[in-house]
Amino acid sequence: MARASTTSPAAATERRTRKGAAAAEPAARAKKPKAKKPAKKAAQDDLPFSVGDKAVYPAQGVSEVVEIAEKEISGTIIRFFVLKILDTEMKIMVPVFKATQVGLRPLASDKDIKSVMKIIKDKSASMDKQTWNRRYRGFMEKIKTGSLFDVAEVYRDLSRLKNTKVLSFGEKRMLDTARNLIVKELSVAQNKVADRVEQQLEKLFA
Repeated sequence: MARASTTSPAAATERRTRKGAAAAEPAARAKKPKAKKPAKKAAQDDLPFSVGDKAVYPAQGVSEVVEIAEKEISGTIIRFFVLKILDTEMKIMVPVFKATQVGLRPLASDKDIKSVMKIIKDKSASMDKQTWNRRYRGFMEKIKTGSLFDVAEVYRDLSRLKNTKVLSFGEKRMLDTARNLIVKELSVAQNKVADRVEQQLEKLFA
């Protein structure tokens, strides 16, 4: 003879409620959003430039550091120099940790300027006998280095070449670029009017 169930309807309902809650608990835990990890700070190295400093960016010339910004990239906060190119007002962002690698440098010192003047006045430097397109590529590589000394060599060589032959369109533009880069940096570094600096330089080839 089968035994009658002694479980009351209320107890059965309570067991079902507990069972359902236990089953729902893992699902609830799974849906809980994970806390976002805080972004890692970049290394706090001493900065080579401060806001308001002048710095030279390769092939673009003298710029002013207008801001030091921070951006989160792939979970890491990276600091950037925000540069405003003085001639064009264009803004460039350079990661602080790559500043030296890209060629960002301080303005020329008095010693640098004396060396540049010696380079420009050097008449013993031999003229490049390569074809104009090879010579142009060589000049372009020097411009890209951002070195004031390299730019001075381009300015000197093309200025001397201009006195012996008609420059190609590309060579004329390269000469203008080299002249502008040198004149701008020397004028800012020496706090002189750009036109006066250019006149002084051009006299060296008269």
